[in-house]
Amino acid sequence: MQTFSVTTSSRTQFVDITRDVQRVVKKLGVQDGVVTVFNPHTTAGLTINEHADPDVMTDMDAVLDRMVPWSDGYRHAEGNTAAHVKAGLMGASVQVIVSGGRLALGTWQGIFFCEFDGPRSRKVWVASSGA
Repeated sequence: MQTFSVTTSSRTQFVDITRDVQRVVKKLGVQDGVVTVFNPHTTAGLTINEHADPDVMTDMDAVLDRMVPWSDGYRHAEGNTAAHVKAGLMGASVQVIVSGGRLALGTWQGIFFCEFDGPRSRKVWVASSGA
C-alpha cells in the first residue's frame, strides 16, 4: 500500500487526484490488475466522474448543497453533519482497473477526492491486486 496527501483550501472542494493515483500505480509496478483508492476520513469522499469540464464538479457541489444543506437542525455536536452525509453519498473508495500499467478510465473520467469539511490536509491510500 502507498499513500499520498491531498491539501484542500475550502470547505467543499473536488480535487482531481488521477495523476497522483497513476504515479502510485507506476511506483507499485502494477501492470494488470485492480487498484483500490481509499479515503480514511469520515467527512470526505471519493468519486469517478468527468474531469474535462470543471463545471461538472461545480454543479455536483450545488446539487449536494441543495440535498444536504450545511445547517438544518442536525444533532451532531461537532456541527459538520452535512459533511458526514455528503461523504457517505460519495463513498470512501473507488476501484480502477489497471491495464498495461495505466489506469483504465474512460475518455472523460477522472478520480476525485471530495472534501466536505475543509480546509484540511488529508491522506489517500492506494493498494493493488495484480502485478
